Amino acid sequence: MKRLALLVLVLVSLAGCAAIPTNTQPKPIGPKDNKVSNTLAAPEPRQGIDPFQLVRDFIDATSNPDGDYAAARAYLTPEASKNWTVTKNPVIIESAFSTVPISQAPADKTQIVLLQGKRVGRLGGDNAFVPELGDLREPLKVERNSDNQWRISEAPPAVFLPLNIFNNNYRRVTLYFYNPEFTVLVPDPRYVVVPPAISIPTRVTELLIKGPADTVRDTLKSAIPTDADTFSDTREADDGALEVNLTKVGKDLTPEKNKQIVAQVVKSLSGVTTSRVRVLVDGQQILPDQRDYRPSDVSATAGESLLALNSNLQGMLVADGAIKSLADGNPIKGPAGSGTYGAVSAAQSLDGSRLAVVSRSGGSMRLRVGEVEQELSDVDVKANSLSRPTWLLSSGPKEPGSEVWTVVDGTSVARVTRSDNGSWTNKAVNITELGQFGPISDLRLSRDGTRAALVIGGKLYLASVVRNDQDVALRTPRQLQQSTLGSAVQSIDWLSQDVLVVSSSMPALPVTKVNTDGFKLERYSQSNLNVPVSSVAAAPARQVQVIDPSGLWSASDITDVWKSSSLRVPAGALVFYPG
Repeated sequence: MKRLALLVLVLVSLAGCAAIPTNTQPKPIGPKDNKVSNTLAAPEPRQGIDPFQLVRDFIDATSNPDGDYAAARAYLTPEASKNWTVTKNPVIIESAFSTVPISQAPADKTQIVLLQGKRVGRLGGDNAFVPELGDLREPLKVERNSDNQWRISEAPPAVFLPLNIFNNNYRRVTLYFYNPEFTVLVPDPRYVVVPPAISIPTRVTELLIKGPADTVRDTLKSAIPTDADTFSDTREADDGALEVNLTKVGKDLTPEKNKQIVAQVVKSLSGVTTSRVRVLVDGQQILPDQRDYRPSDVSATAGESLLALNSNLQGMLVADGAIKSLADGNPIKGPAGSGTYGAVSAAQSLDGSRLAVVSRSGGSMRLRVGEVEQELSDVDVKANSLSRPTWLLSSGPKEPGSEVWTVVDGTSVARVTRSDNGSWTNKAVNITELGQFGPISDLRLSRDGTRAALVIGGKLYLASVVRNDQDVALRTPRQLQQSTLGSAVQSIDWLSQDVLVVSSSMPALPVTKVNTDGFKLERYSQSNLNVPVSSVAAAPARQVQVIDPSGLWSASDITDVWKSSSLRVPAGALVFYPG
């Protein structure tokens, strides 16, 4: 236990430095919440405190959920405390907020204090962050008690957590679930209350059992049966392994399904422990051939090889109507490299074998798809404009891409698939839920195929890809970093499964990194870049490449000064990695 306690202490220290939520929520998550009496003793508010500071201190006290928010209830009148039903979904507000009187008239016994600020978002019932901007104007009634001290007599309907407090008391954890084909594990970020930190592995396990977050519940799948539960808390065994003991997993699980359960558990706990992970079912190890696991042991079952780019695939450029190698600037072999098609944009499949090219034909755009160095087939997709294509991941490590998407005239999305006879067929994607946002200028499928990042009216959106027997649809769209990026977004790409790189026309934010839940934004260096940054290419284990009015630039990290490429690119050029 000493080793786990030391690890937890380190995790708490790291959580305090993170730019992501780490605060308190009504109660620790999971099905094992136990109601605690709200009569737990808590420090009384300071004597003689004025109504406005009383409300500020009350907001700070809501960071502690112990004893059913006993610390916060100390600021309420007995009647208000009795009637205060604490929501499990805290509202996150900007750190700077104010408490002001609604009326300037003096009030000796009763006052209305207005809590004013800006909403940042909230935690959903699934403990996922939900962006939710807006003004906060919440009146709280305060009155003097029998000791002539101010107390809140009408509590707010929710727990409001300032961002700095949330960051200090909540920790971001990443759960993993499968894509619909069960070939790739996909990250699903959540936020858990830190204290007591030793319970974080248990909370992660309980969230994992509950299944995917609400926004991806129809997209991602879990190998863990829906009726499963924890047989005991997730804790360190005497030999130092972290034990996850499940129960109610059913009797008909196959060895392959058990491997998938292990992969989900091990990957989900990899962010909160460095210990070996032991997965048990009713006290017995789930797989007979191996007892303990580390993330490297489950990489095959996690489908990591499907997402890994071949080191030989260095990226490409679209310049002067031709497809060129990013490595040396020379045209690739075949008609696409010779400029035959008059390429406007293009995309290479993840395995590197196929190419999709948008070309100009008279006054319209055409889509051509085929093998990289061979003649490309003309697909029945004709439009005034087509966005740069984006490929779905392959079905196997050695399988070529067989599905590519593009936005047609900014108003519809074409999903072009390859049939068994080698022909490419255009099928529509259901984007009904996106219809009210405006014209779509860019769309990038995540390399695991479960999410789509979009630029709509210059704004950044994320949607879930939902596949069923009837259609393929983009569901639950949500705008990311609305207040920061506004409508200045130019180009997007996937740096990893849960991080986007975004270019914009804003001098202060030419290139940024944005988490897919919309909570965190990081700025790349502004050095050497001019706006607008019109094209961006990103991929795991690759330098980020961007094109601005002066040329092609690259950087490996957000602190790097952008380095100019020796390759000369014309205005309107586009850079891309496979995907």
